[in-house]
Amino acid sequence: MSGEERGDERLEARGEVALARLALDAGDLAHAADHLAEAMVHDPQQPDLHEALAELCAQAGGAAAARAYFPLEGQVFLGTLVCRAHVEAAAGDWDNAVGLLASAIGFEPSRPWAHTAWLAREDLADLVDPQAAAQAVPRALGGLPDPLPEEMREAVRPFDTFVRAAVRRHPDHVMLLALASGLVRRFGDTAEAVRLAERAHELEPGHVAAVMLGNALRAHGDSDRALAVWEAELARDPSDSHLAVDVAELYGATGRPAEGLRWLDRVLAAEPDHPKAGPARHGLRHLIDGGTAHLLALADHHRAHPDHDYAPELLAHLARQQPWLGMVPGTGEATVNLLHRFLESPDTTPESVLEMTVSHLEAPSALLAVRLALPAAEIDFGAVPEPDPRLPLRQVSSRIWAWQDTAPAPAVPEPSAEAAELVRATAEIVWPSPPAAYDHAVRLAGLAPEDLLGVLAHPPAPREDGLGRALLAHQPELWVRAVQAFACLGIAHHRADQPWEGSRRREILLDLLLGPEDWTVEAAGFALAAVAWTHPEARADVADRLAQRLRHAAASARTREVPMLSSLCALVLACPWADAAALDLARRLSGRAGARPADGAAAQVPAPRRGLLRRLFGRR
Repeated sequence: MSGEERGDERLEARGEVALARLALDAGDLAHAADHLAEAMVHDPQQPDLHEALAELCAQAGGAAAARAYFPLEGQVFLGTLVCRAHVEAAAGDWDNAVGLLASAIGFEPSRPWAHTAWLAREDLADLVDPQAAAQAVPRALGGLPDPLPEEMREAVRPFDTFVRAAVRRHPDHVMLLALASGLVRRFGDTAEAVRLAERAHELEPGHVAAVMLGNALRAHGDSDRALAVWEAELARDPSDSHLAVDVAELYGATGRPAEGLRWLDRVLAAEPDHPKAGPARHGLRHLIDGGTAHLLALADHHRAHPDHDYAPELLAHLARQQPWLGMVPGTGEATVNLLHRFLESPDTTPESVLEMTVSHLEAPSALLAVRLALPAAEIDFGAVPEPDPRLPLRQVSSRIWAWQDTAPAPAVPEPSAEAAELVRATAEIVWPSPPAAYDHAVRLAGLAPEDLLGVLAHPPAPREDGLGRALLAHQPELWVRAVQAFACLGIAHHRADQPWEGSRRREILLDLLLGPEDWTVEAAGFALAAVAWTHPEARADVADRLAQRLRHAAASARTREVPMLSSLCALVLACPWADAAALDLARRLSGRAGARPADGAAAQVPAPRRGLLRRLFGRR
């Protein structure tokens, strides 16, 4: 949350507290409680809020009586829950106070619910029953990422401090030891997590202690010991099918996926519709076989079992940073490479004038990227290579570009301001998977195809946030490609009630795919692949058309550069149902990265540079 947003939250909280005081003055405790609960959500650390809450307790006849104004029946508002925790603490019911506060932490861990004076009491571990402390821990753990991101740790730290104090006060309480291991593990203290879980397992080698010990050992980097503990527990009690899935996936994570398959086969023999085992099996098969067939199977599994949330989660993990499967790839035009070098100069500003002459014609969309960052840039293309990249593969009705000799110009009018803004708000350079990108673009379904075609040649500026500014300053081409990809996904949603064959959306996307060489070819190819992933009846048609475009690009690459060739390979390989010849061609071209263009090789698909990858994914 930015400083400005925090300021707004504080103002909101103050306003709610002021309204609560008016209600208190009028003796209307119920409305006062509602306003205090609202204020608690906005700024749980505001002193005036806690003073007003104390006044409400006093008017109610004490904290115990004030419980009635913060009921926990039915669907409970988060602010009400936290206020009730503070009321319980004021009433001296420390067990309930800690448990309720832990629930709030689990529901929204980034908020500073735990930063309260009573949770920091040095004697609190003496006041809370160890069983109540143990029961509070999983309430918080349910919503905590593992490991806990640095920005969340400060918010949760007081609760972690209390739990560690409770463990020191009750060093032989098995459940508390085991569950506390899970909390400290999330803080990165894996050695302490192992120590606590080992102590619990020594005292009482039960199921919970074994599971938590395996988790701690895995996080500490001792995977073989984790497997030994879990396999021993499954030999003792084979009923935990989810633990068997964990065993299988740990084998996969340590380079032994084939050994994990037997565990999954055992689970699926007993529970064919197990929500995790089926997806996990596709995940391990993917590690063994490579390719995209098992990634597609994960998408198909989720379509058949929409309640199996693990399938899209695993698909997103495996598709991460994969060109077109999880992100828009970079591109290799000389125009873009020169732009990058120019943008790296500390003297470059948006007003800088870049003048360049490129030896041969390149994708018109490359000019969009240059002029997005440097509006005054002047780019001239030289010779027209053979075969002529300006020519479509067939007669097309939808044309994005027109040429005056080698100078391209948009052949479509600008989109409406509303359409451009909606695409701007929708476009992303990363996505969890092709079906997720397709679903995300459904908000564009109501736009006219003419507007979406206009966006392809007249992309809106990046959003005014940290990532948008980074893209504009370093890799504006990624934003242009993201806008084009999502505009094409929007076209894929046009009149989705019409059968695919003969539909207007199919006609437009095929016009783009088989049109002149440009980034819009790749964007349309991605939209078609996403349609095929989500609508199996379109698969054969999509694969044939993508293969057609790839064969043409491969033939052209024998005599000239084709920067989109590697991207087309990735799109064909994203269609594992395609015919063997097309897949072999895509694999062969992809596998010969670095060969001369005249040899028909594809360069590796360019990706965002490391700085942007860190911004997007948090690591290199």
